Parts: sequence; C-alpha cells; structure tokens
Amino acid sequence: MRRLPNFVLLRAFEATARLESFTRAARELHLTQSAISHQVRELEDYFGRRLLVRRNRTVETTPEGLRLQLNLGRVFDVIEAACNEVSLAPTAQVLALHSAPSFAAKWLGPRLPAFMRENPDITIRLSSGATPIDLTRDREIDVAISYGHAIQRAGVATLPMGAERIAPMCSPALLRAGGDPREWIRSATLIDSQLSSITWPDWFAQNGLGAPARARPSFDRAALVLSAAVDGMGVALETTRLAERELSRGDLVIVGEREFVALSRETHFLSYRDDERDADKVKRFRLWLCNAAGLAGGGAADS
Repeated sequence: MRRLPNFVLLRAFEATARLESFTRAARELHLTQSAISHQVRELEDYFGRRLLVRRNRTVETTPEGLRLQLNLGRVFDVIEAACNEVSLAPTAQVLALHSAPSFAAKWLGPRLPAFMRENPDITIRLSSGATPIDLTRDREIDVAISYGHAIQRAGVATLPMGAERIAPMCSPALLRAGGDPREWIRSATLIDSQLSSITWPDWFAQNGLGAPARARPSFDRAALVLSAAVDGMGVALETTRLAERELSRGDLVIVGEREFVALSRETHFLSYRDDERDADKVKRFRLWLCNAAGLAGGGAADS
C-alpha cells in the first residue's frame, strides 16, 4: 500500500503554493478560503514541518514546500494528460513518441504541426532523452527515434533515417573573406560534440590536416553545439539536418564547402515494435516521417 497523504490536501497545497494565495486557490478549487487554509495546515501537520509562510495578503513556500510544489506540479501535469486521453473522442488515438532531444527540438518539432494537421485524430505525446529506448521493455512508448544507434532487439523494427552530411559550420561573422579555409580552420576554436559519430580528429585526418592541437569547448547535445556556433563561440562539426534553420537563415555557414571532403553518416534511427508495424497510428506516423525525411517507401525495416 502506498503511504501518501490525502490527495485533497496535496491539491490544496499545490494550488496555494502555485498561486501564492489562499484566496486564489479557494477560487480555483471552488472552496472557501478557510477550507483551503485548514487543508494546508493538516498537510503540514502530516509532515511535521512548515510548507508555507503566511504573509499579509500572500504566502511563500519554505524550501521544503518549494520542492514539494515543483514535484506535485509535474505529477499533476501527468495526471491531467492521462485524464485528457480518456476523454478523447472514441476514434481518437494517442501516439507516444520518444525522441533524441536535439532531433526533437531542431528537426522533428518544427514539422509536427504538419503531421497534426494531416492527422487530427492522432494526439502526439512526445518525450525525449539521450539514452536509446528499449521498446521490448518500455511498452508505453509506441515509436522511438534515437541518435547514434538504436537498441537492437528481436521483435523491434529499426529503420535508418538516411545518411546525414556532417560538416564544419560557424557564424559567418567568424570567417575571413577570401582566406584559405584550410589555414583558417587550423587556428579556429573548434567545438566538440560529444555524441557525434565523427570527431574533429577524424575530420582533420580525412582532410589531410594532421591533428587539431588546441583544447576544445565541449557539449553533450547537438542543439547546444549549434547554438554555441551561432553565438560565435567557434566551429561546430555536426549534421546539417539539425542545422537546417540556421543554414537557411544565414545564422550558420558551412566552412570550406568546396575545399573539404564531404562526409556523411546514418545518424538517426526510427524504431517500433514489429507486431505493431500495421497499427494505424504507427503506420501513419512512419509513412509521414519517412516522407518528411525524403526516404522512399517507409515500410522496409530490419528486425
């Protein structure tokens, strides 16, 4: 049995702490101010410590109260989302999608509104994380998009999302007009992308430049690397797929596009359970994603 205080008390506290007022919390929960105050006091008695500091017309959380408020807020968001799913129309579907963070932010996110317009009966529930999802264990996830590699499991179909160009990119303000890119990049500040499949030493070797000698700033997300490059910190070595917006707006330029060897790798992978290949929501998302990524077919995958 779970050892939890009464849900009513938690709800009263969360509303009071978030709104910083017993009066506003009472209005939101359709209770009297006295009832809210009593419920918060009962919760404080349960924990044996103060959660709120009463002021004249407002309240403030104690450090313990703030931690509880933040955690309760996340829990209530999940509960609200679950209740909303139950109340969906009978024909509606929820697609639970897990994606690598930078792919979700830089490439997938800007395109999801188009999917939602084309598929109004499918509600997307998106989560993100750097660790690849094991769909044989994480049954609550329908589709996963991983960076670098996907977990290979029997019963899971994995589809590479096409080779992506990996290129050096920087703010145009950093480049010297008319200079030799090979000489320039030897002295430039290089930004390490910790999860990238191609490292700066690899890239320097492929282009016959020896080895980079300077210490390099380092980030563990492609989105952070690209953002640092836009801000003028140095040169990013990343997939141009994730930099589409920055390149199209001129916030980034490819360094030595004609001088350096063009390198590409399969970087992102789409996975789903093989026995759900023809599930309506999975099939529609897979076909849409493959079309958006410029892949032919969308049905062929290796288990």
